[in-house]
Amino acid sequence: MKGTILTLGGGGFSMSDDGSSALDDFLLSLAGATRPAVCFVPTASGDDDGYCARFEQAFAGRADTSVLSLFGKRPGGYVDPAMLLDQDVVYVGGGSTANLLALWRLHGPPELLVRAAEQGTVLAGISAGMNCWFEGSSTDSFGALAALPDGLGLLTGSACPHYFGEPERRPRYLDFVATGALPDGHAADDGVALLWRDGELVEVVSERPGGRAYRVVRDGDAAREIPLAVRTLA
Repeated sequence: MKGTILTLGGGGFSMSDDGSSALDDFLLSLAGATRPAVCFVPTASGDDDGYCARFEQAFAGRADTSVLSLFGKRPGGYVDPAMLLDQDVVYVGGGSTANLLALWRLHGPPELLVRAAEQGTVLAGISAGMNCWFEGSSTDSFGALAALPDGLGLLTGSACPHYFGEPERRPRYLDFVATGALPDGHAADDGVALLWRDGELVEVVSERPGGRAYRVVRDGDAAREIPLAVRTLA
């Protein structure tokens, strides 16, 4: 694909006590606008009201914010997904990856997001919002962690967020890759984000010292972790 994607393994406003986040600051810097138009997409959380409010508070005063509501629960009801084409940044929230993908495919965001990225819109997301861009992912959409080989495929391979933030994430993802349940991919810890341009990984950044990310590849009957260089944001 053509365009820029920032995939967050965790962190951002939704995992901050006061809504501040160096990863979100970095995301806004990618937009190239003094006051960018930023659309939050809370589909994976069922358009959770509290989640939307935290987004609006975190970006108030430095971005023109909007929310894409596919459930029609927000003031004004259902929002036409075509509004994604008018954004500088599209920020996808966490929740159920499987539910997000199913609803998006019914309502049209996948095709619109590809067009938006080609026009210069920065795509981003945390947790389920990280998973969705890849060919497959590790997800708790079905309760216990499971392999979901069914993503949008804008980025090749598979993804695993919260790599060290949740105890079962790392061992289960290593097993998924080792057995071929998921293809080789990338894993990111909470507070770490991977920056992609035209489908290629160009940088890994962390909002705290010691953040970790890996390329995870199948090696015989096992999975091997290749550490990635991580830049700590000031």
